[in-house]
Amino acid sequence: MAHLLMVESWVGSMSRLLPRAIREGGHEFTFLTRDLHHYLRSAPEGVAHPLLGARNVITSDTNDTDLLLPEIERLHEVLRFDGVITSCDYYLPTAARIAGHLGLPGSSPEAVESACRKDATRRVLADAGVPGPRFAVHAEWADIVRAAREIGYPLVVKPVDLCAGMYVRRVDDEEQLAAAVRVLSDFPVNARGQSREPAVLLEELMDGPEVSVETVSHAGAVHVVGVTDKSVGGAPAFIETGHMFPAALPAADAEAAEQTALAALKALGLVDGVVAHTEIKLTSAGPRLVEVNPRPAGNRITELVRHVTGIDLAAAFVEVSLGREPDLRRSDTGLCSAAIGFLVPQRSGTLESLDGGELRGAPGVLEVELAVPGAQVEAAGSNNEYLGHVMAGDAEGLGARDRVEVLLGELRSGLVIR
Repeated sequence: MAHLLMVESWVGSMSRLLPRAIREGGHEFTFLTRDLHHYLRSAPEGVAHPLLGARNVITSDTNDTDLLLPEIERLHEVLRFDGVITSCDYYLPTAARIAGHLGLPGSSPEAVESACRKDATRRVLADAGVPGPRFAVHAEWADIVRAAREIGYPLVVKPVDLCAGMYVRRVDDEEQLAAAVRVLSDFPVNARGQSREPAVLLEELMDGPEVSVETVSHAGAVHVVGVTDKSVGGAPAFIETGHMFPAALPAADAEAAEQTALAALKALGLVDGVVAHTEIKLTSAGPRLVEVNPRPAGNRITELVRHVTGIDLAAAFVEVSLGREPDLRRSDTGLCSAAIGFLVPQRSGTLESLDGGELRGAPGVLEVELAVPGAQVEAAGSNNEYLGHVMAGDAEGLGARDRVEVLLGELRSGLVIR
């Protein structure tokens, strides 16, 4: 039995999948957080949050790594950690620094920090020759305007240090650029109480469909598990509306995406102790890197992979965080494809009606998770405002996405927001 230190977590599905994977692997974990109530608030009433299954729950200021490291040293002397793990992007660099400080498995803190900062990722990959969009990074308005003119409209405005598509916007002119920068500057602290970097990343708007490459890195080798497709809506925002695994791509396109992801991970140095989710645009000029996420994919993509291949990416994440070789053997699950579609609210208000009861148990349906009537709804501006999702599989081929779209249409017909 191994003992992991888990430094914070997302509050979504990975906050359940990762504790389960640790437990099913025969291991245990200590949960370190600055605010336990952040997680307890997200648990359904009367249900104990899976994170409370930790051997120990310790409260400390996880936002101050310099003060945290000596405290972790003292804890390590008593509790003896075998690895450090987190699913939350905002604490991936912290976990990497702790692992490096204690001499535990994992990629270098520098590699993880570069992957978690969109501007650093762009610079590292540009220097390595990994294809991506034209870009610029500036904090002052005069510099931002000049760079936007040089890149050319339309372009994409991004924060360098946020997740889930937050404040990522397409802008078509200087007026829209000013509005996007202003809104971003009004969000100086993220949801975890961390001060944000004021720099703005400007990128050329890339054409073509977007996919992600799911990989596992161990002992200097990067293993490709597969390619997932992505549908995006909510313009001028970029909201993920659904995914399918495996992506319905010609073999040459899938191979090109995989090779681009491998080049990016190797350039960043993410070749050990990492499960990564690398996003790529298949543009008319060839594959272009969007971003590298040095943690398992969100939005239930890990479950799509598991349903089709039998590979548990959460379990693989646990094993590589312990310096152990993960089990990446495929098994016959009976499914050729699995897809998920998200119910994205177009307006704010109170959810009056949303009935998915008839979908549960319908042919091919794997999951249905929906908000309950009475919930307060915000018009979606990122991947954080979904009203729920439907997941379905196809045992015959790549028809899972079409099945999900039909099911989502049925849900939308009964959706009422006042």
